[in-house]
Amino acid sequence: MFSAKPSTSRKRRAEPELADLDQAKRSAKDLDLDFDLDLDLSRSAIESLMVEFAATSKALCRRFSKSETRLRRMARRRTRRPFRGDFRKILFENWNFVAAEIKSMIDELKSKFEKDRQNLAKALSKSSKEFENSLKNETVKFQSFYQNFSKEKATHLQALKDTISKFEEEKERLFTRYEQLRKKEKSVISEHEKACADKIAQLEDSLRNKTKDEKTFSILRKTLGSFLNNGSDEDFPPDD
Repeated sequence: MFSAKPSTSRKRRAEPELADLDQAKRSAKDLDLDFDLDLDLSRSAIESLMVEFAATSKALCRRFSKSETRLRRMARRRTRRPFRGDFRKILFENWNFVAAEIKSMIDELKSKFEKDRQNLAKALSKSSKEFENSLKNETVKFQSFYQNFSKEKATHLQALKDTISKFEEEKERLFTRYEQLRKKEKSVISEHEKACADKIAQLEDSLRNKTKDEKTFSILRKTLGSFLNNGSDEDFPPDD
């Protein structure tokens, strides 16, 4: 027969395992991960979150698996000891119930993780398709814009070349006209210089002839004055 003291000691030894079990349950309830992801995340950010999510899932699974293994070992050690009455059966059933509950929690958590992974994969696939469609549309728009730009660029370049060509032709025409005008001006200036020189020469000849005529007239006046006795020099003005 077992005394009261061994039963009390067994209950005290069982209390730490029950406390560990309660702590494991609380930890499992507290580890409710929130995977409300924004679909606008970039692909690299989503991949990093998936890697982190997988690592967290594996860590939790290992943690609960270790807890389950530890509890099973404790249950087996307990069942090896000689118990009397129905206490052994009740304890074994309790440990089996706890192990089944933990296994159910782990399976539920695995199912939740798998469902979240599938939802994340669907969201990623949807986001990738939307991104690819948007990229294709923008690529088509860019190609169309680039083609129009290339055509307009060619048109503007041709117009610019035509304008430059016309400017060069006009410049050559104006330069030729300028050379013609310059030659004509030189010819006109030369003609005017020659005409002016001729007029100056004529004027000089006229002055020389006038001076010569004045000297001749003065000599003639003096000669006539000498023949005229009643004449005086006052009747004639002096020579310049």
